[in-house]
Amino acid sequence: AMVKFFSYTFFSILTHLYTTIKISMWNHSQVSKFILLGITDQKQLQLPLFVLFLLVYIITLVGNLGMIMLIKTDSRLHIPMYFFLSNLAFVDINYSSTITPKMLVDFFMEKKIIGIFSCAVQMFFCVLCGSSECLLLAVMAFDRYVAICNPLNYSIIMSEKWCFCLVAVSYVLSICYSVLYIVCVFSLPFCGPNVINHFFCDIPPLLKLSCSDTHINQIVIFVQVSINCVSTTLIILISYACILSTILKIHSTTSKSKAFSTCSSHLIVVSLFYGTIFLIYLRPSSTYALEEDKVASLFYTVVIPMLNPLIYSLRNKDMKEAFQKILEKLL
Repeated sequence: AMVKFFSYTFFSILTHLYTTIKISMWNHSQVSKFILLGITDQKQLQLPLFVLFLLVYIITLVGNLGMIMLIKTDSRLHIPMYFFLSNLAFVDINYSSTITPKMLVDFFMEKKIIGIFSCAVQMFFCVLCGSSECLLLAVMAFDRYVAICNPLNYSIIMSEKWCFCLVAVSYVLSICYSVLYIVCVFSLPFCGPNVINHFFCDIPPLLKLSCSDTHINQIVIFVQVSINCVSTTLIILISYACILSTILKIHSTTSKSKAFSTCSSHLIVVSLFYGTIFLIYLRPSSTYALEEDKVASLFYTVVIPMLNPLIYSLRNKDMKEAFQKILEKLL
């Protein structure tokens, strides 16, 4: 069933991407490719930045793949919390891989060219991964709520079938969001100029390049982001409000500390990710500051996928014990 679901999902992605580019062509866009300006135009910084982000990308891949393998191989980690965490790691790998390889290659390119189809593909997967991360973080908050506030019924509520359904719904909703974003952007005509002052095909700088009125498109995108981010944020806030209320009623200091430790890693990740998302997408276009947004975009597309496995592994006792067990076997 899982293979069938993901096969159908992948086919849907390809179909919708092709349809989207056709929509753009029907609008008689005169632009067939874009030129990215990248992170900086200072040549002396190109090599140091390449080395830095290459290391970040390697750490991201090793950290997230390592976490997935660790969860898969250790039977003690075969519980809902780590199932969701392995999916978050999978999303982070794809998130970083959507942006970083192209960015690394562009450090050595005089003209950082990207075709309109490649631009649409990059944006599609970027939105897909970002939306999936939002939804998975909300699902993980709900999981912690059930574990702490309703522990006796935890195994019944968070059954294997229900956990899979929650993850599947997160991916399906993310695909729907991605298609809507792509249609909103690439249904617009692009007549020139074709220079994107960014290091990847992000929504705000692309909207600025359209030669038509984008006011309605901006409103639609704002509403879509609001629905996704605000709804997931509410789920997280309500879950943690209930968790905090339950923890404060616990008399044992040890139990309180254990309850807080299981939530602290998730709260750090939520704060980092949502902080940058709200900064970029949920503010008026009149306050749009490109250089600030480049830094914020770097943070949530490149840096946070690297930090997530470090935060979860360093602050999680079960993960550390599983890692030590693997090391003992290898040594």
